[in-house]
Amino acid sequence: MTFAVDTGGTFTDLIVDTGRELRLFKAHTTPADPVDGVLDVLEGAAHELGVDRRTLLAGGERFIHGTTHAINALVTGNTARTAFLTTEGHPDILLFREGGRVQPFDFGVPYPEPLVPRALTFEVPGRVLADGTIHRELDEDRVLEIAHELRAQGVEAVAVALLWSIVDPAHELRVGELLAAHLPGVPLTLSHQLNPTLREYRRASSTCIDASLKPLMTTYFGSLERRLAEAGFGGRVLIVTSQGGMLDAAEIAAAPIHSINSGPSMAPVAGRFHAAREHASATAIVADTGGTTFDVSVVRDGLIPRTRETWIGPKYQGHITGFPSVDVTSVGAGGGSIAWIDEGGLLQVGPQSAGSSPGPACYAKGGDRPTLTDACLVLGYLDPAYFLAGAMVLDASAARRVIERDVALPLELDVDDAAAAIVRIATENMVHAIEEITVGQGLDPRNAVLVGGGGAAGLNLVAIARRLGCRQVIIPETGAALSAAGALLSDLSADYAETYVTDTAGFDAAGVNAVLARLTDACSTFAQRAAPGMPATIDYMMEARYPRQNWEIEVPLARGQLDGESHVAALAQAFHRAHDQLFAISEPDSAVEIVAWRARVRVALGDGADRRIAPSRRHALERTTRRVWFEFGGWTDAEIIDFEQLADDLTFAGPAVVESSFTTVVVDPGVSARRTAHGALALTLEET
Repeated sequence: MTFAVDTGGTFTDLIVDTGRELRLFKAHTTPADPVDGVLDVLEGAAHELGVDRRTLLAGGERFIHGTTHAINALVTGNTARTAFLTTEGHPDILLFREGGRVQPFDFGVPYPEPLVPRALTFEVPGRVLADGTIHRELDEDRVLEIAHELRAQGVEAVAVALLWSIVDPAHELRVGELLAAHLPGVPLTLSHQLNPTLREYRRASSTCIDASLKPLMTTYFGSLERRLAEAGFGGRVLIVTSQGGMLDAAEIAAAPIHSINSGPSMAPVAGRFHAAREHASATAIVADTGGTTFDVSVVRDGLIPRTRETWIGPKYQGHITGFPSVDVTSVGAGGGSIAWIDEGGLLQVGPQSAGSSPGPACYAKGGDRPTLTDACLVLGYLDPAYFLAGAMVLDASAARRVIERDVALPLELDVDDAAAAIVRIATENMVHAIEEITVGQGLDPRNAVLVGGGGAAGLNLVAIARRLGCRQVIIPETGAALSAAGALLSDLSADYAETYVTDTAGFDAAGVNAVLARLTDACSTFAQRAAPGMPATIDYMMEARYPRQNWEIEVPLARGQLDGESHVAALAQAFHRAHDQLFAISEPDSAVEIVAWRARVRVALGDGADRRIAPSRRHALERTTRRVWFEFGGWTDAEIIDFEQLADDLTFAGPAVVESSFTTVVVDPGVSARRTAHGALALTLEET
């Protein structure tokens, strides 16, 4: 039995794979201690399955956990007091960054503060040159003095990023040895071990982020493992990574930067699986609507999108991770997004969220601000007596009261029109986020299938599809917990990289093959250690560019060794195709410069079986119709359809509302719907 748990901003989702079927459960997230929410959802699962929690956990082989704990700590500044050690003469790496600005001529934007302040930045005498030559020996006495200063200042973690340590790490390794000896118990991150990338700012930033998270995440993962063991679990605890895989909790604690996008990275994994299974489109837009955020990504030709441009906070104003991760765009537009009137008298929805505590006003837990969920309740999309299969009763009068007070009266609207405006604005925010990663990158969303997930996805997914021009929408059977479902589909994986510069005009085959051989050995060692006896797959990539370009793109390699001119020519052609796909331009006659080489090892732990969700209804639906407001048509009697009792391949048309234990799907007039053979709800919009 496998447990997959995703801790979101509002709800903690759990999918239990019993080996025969899947069971889905939800509980409120507990921000003060997320492990409490994990144990709560396990308690609820045990109760519904008719066993005690200890018995349930005792039958578990694996526990896969996606968490936003790391990203929340970075956003709120709740990280360790971290020191940054860098090469003498270069203390401003974190301050100067790479010079980018979203609005280069707006001088009213304050210059961003560095992740580690100058007061905790220390210069280390010693210098390695770009070719690995030791220009100046390391001053070990000064390193010892710095260690004493760090102790005196109560530093809780240390990041070390010296110039050109990716070419010769000797100085960085020696600094690490001295600090470990004189600052015992203080966690340490060395840049060449964590992120051997060429650019100093990105390498330094990732190193500082990783070090700053180590005390917090070591405590968190330790607490998770200990409390699960105390509750009866004796299996393997795995953590979802930003790269769309999973690692053992101890390995993530040693490099917690891998957990920054732990939860959202799984939605594209699940979206790719369901898009390939349910639809023939080469492009899938994956939209995961939770209580706090709306996470979107695009899967092209079956490839999970990856980026090194992940920022904590606004682009250029926040801090770049400098680390490859699944490319997911998140905006503050979830079910708990708060509606408010700005200084200009315009209605806004989000990015502020009511979260899980106090939550929307209709939750009756102390929330007193109108949210998207409140608006959907007023418009009839949600049944107040059947939220979370009746486990929670919504207060419709509270929803109407806060919408009337904060939106309707200031805008001189009636409550229904105000609620419709909230949904409309939230939908536009979501559409804009999708357009940025589709139209903004030369991709026509009309040719894509829209895969929706998250508990709030079905409320306005048809409206989003209509605005984008998408005619096909898929909501998987496990869509209400899309990220947790993705965790069940993910592989045990690790990434390795090495910087080695060459180009196709004078390709150094011997040097490149030596690099690829070392990466292959690292991948094989990981697979043998983490999953002995299990078959492993190794994927190879290069980071390449045209000569004199500033930035590289990641391009898959067909093989782990390059022998002969034909392999080099194929490598160049792969880059030209990738460049053309991304930027609609290529230079086929130009040489290609390769800066770095990567390898990713994957080991599948699951059996790959296709299992369906077992019904978990607490009580049957009481009504077959309900008055529902639609964008085109206003208030209409809509058919209420029980999703869990819907037969496979049965087709019906809107207006309708499809209700399951954990999500609601609004089917507008003019939309046909069908329960597929794999349990998904497939919606087809009429042509306009």
